Amino acid sequence: METNKRTDKEKPGETKISKVSKTKKVDTSENADFPIVGIGASAGGLEALEQFFSNTPKNCGMAFVVIQHLDPNHVGIMPELLQRITPMKVFQATDSHKIQPNCVYVIPPNKSMSILNGALHLFEPVESRGLRLPIDIFFRSLADDKQDKSIGIVLSGMGSDGSLGLKAIKERNGIVLVQSPASAKFDGMPSSATDAVIADIVAPAHELPAKLISFLKYIPVVKIDPEIDHKYKSNLDKIIILLREQTGHDFSMYKKNTLFRRIERRKSVHQIEKIHSYVRFLQENPKEIEILFKELLIGVTSFFRDTIVWEKLKEITLPALMNELPNGYVLRAWVPACSTGEEAYSLAIIFKEAQEKLKKHKNLTL
Repeated sequence: METNKRTDKEKPGETKISKVSKTKKVDTSENADFPIVGIGASAGGLEALEQFFSNTPKNCGMAFVVIQHLDPNHVGIMPELLQRITPMKVFQATDSHKIQPNCVYVIPPNKSMSILNGALHLFEPVESRGLRLPIDIFFRSLADDKQDKSIGIVLSGMGSDGSLGLKAIKERNGIVLVQSPASAKFDGMPSSATDAVIADIVAPAHELPAKLISFLKYIPVVKIDPEIDHKYKSNLDKIIILLREQTGHDFSMYKKNTLFRRIERRKSVHQIEKIHSYVRFLQENPKEIEILFKELLIGVTSFFRDTIVWEKLKEITLPALMNELPNGYVLRAWVPACSTGEEAYSLAIIFKEAQEKLKKHKNLTL
């Protein structure tokens, strides 16, 4: 679910959409709401991390949290290794450690880690060693905590850890980077990541810092006005036409805020400032139309989303229906626009819970 924050000058209920006025710079002050970069790596990850941090400037205005698969029985020396190649301060993460910009934090061995209100929190892992997904755990937590200021990077490694976490970051309008599989020592994690999500940047590890900093400079500051000027709306309509012609999907009734965010994000990727230039770029690059189409269809879902609705269904609607049905009745339910199954399973769970609360047990099935 996407939400918009109102500024002090906005009035409740006012529609707020407009064109881009300028680009913003990364605020490097410690009091700023600075971006936090989660970096996931596994086999071959040390080499990729060295390439990444040796090309990251000291005062970039971001904080970096490294989540690497570590042997739980060995003392972690990653902070010392990274400190040799970066001028930023490198810390091994401790419980309740408040993150500061221009610093690097490394997960300790045999821990899982999450973030709340900009502070790191360590947990004892409950999964067996082969089933642990510490990168996914941290990325999902980062997406929830930093929303559109969350940045996820997947480097060299085997397996698929990090892919689901990157999807969560993408759903919150964060930024996703992946080491190009061809440049990775082990391409399992990068390949899985690019299959799971449309990465904003795919490049060798040593090129990712410069590309990320450049990308952040081009992220637009969108002025929110009640009206879209005619010229901008005309170009927006042209994009909708191009999408419809190539994909067969009509986005003319789509949420305007979502359209704006996704279009501006794609413009940032290609460092295109004017929307009419992006229209031309789409005309010349049909592949970009496909990418924009997939960006617009990013699923935003979870178990029991819109909690109040599910509670009403469990406590009022289903019990009333079940009380009227004869024994042995078979119910059939449809879940429209189900993205990844959470809604269907949520409905099945609610049905089971409501059925168990019936005073007179009936053999109802769903």
